[in-house]
Amino acid sequence: MNEVLWISFAITDLCIALMLYRFFGRIGLFAVIVFNLLLCNLQVLKTVELFGLTTTLGNILYAGVFLATDMLSEFYGKREAQKGVLLGFITLVLMTVYMQVALHFSPAADDFAQPHLEAIFGFLPRVAVASMLAYLASQTHDVWAFHFWKAKTNGKMLWLRNNASTLASHVIDSGIFCLIAFYGVFPTAVLVEIMITTVLFKAFVSVLDTPFIYLAKRVHSMLPEHAH
Repeated sequence: MNEVLWISFAITDLCIALMLYRFFGRIGLFAVIVFNLLLCNLQVLKTVELFGLTTTLGNILYAGVFLATDMLSEFYGKREAQKGVLLGFITLVLMTVYMQVALHFSPAADDFAQPHLEAIFGFLPRVAVASMLAYLASQTHDVWAFHFWKAKTNGKMLWLRNNASTLASHVIDSGIFCLIAFYGVFPTAVLVEIMITTVLFKAFVSVLDTPFIYLAKRVHSMLPEHAH
């Protein structure tokens, strides 16, 4: 059932991004970036089997970050998209620092959470560093490439700039993240498989989000500041 659950989860997450945009405008997109980025850095610690391949679970939520960034780029311009990227980066740094501080508190005698928190957040700094470097590199490229293709096509072919910018950015992101986060953790063969499948599954969600960015254009016209 992993495959059915994964596809359903992807569609649900993309729908939620549209809903948050409909009710909260650009603030909703900032929320999507922060929420998805924080959770995907926890979910990425879990590996699953999908279609006979080993991959990390955080692919769906991270792909949702790119959808929100592209929506900010399309509707509000490069400056707002860069704000979203920076906001996501800052919140990831703060979560990492705050949870490391939390782990240094001595637990009470009847505490049961410390070992579980250590298992998750003790590994988090390495994952967070990998994620931050990969996130900054890939998202910076994504914003640049989105506007590059928008200029090249005179604002037409939204599907092209949405996919061309995101797919290339996923290759950058997955290469940087997997090498830093998982080198030495998994055997080389498994690491390479995770790297390849991460790109493939993120690419699948990116293609899946194409109709959603067109739906977002309709949602955009319905917002109070744009409705006629």
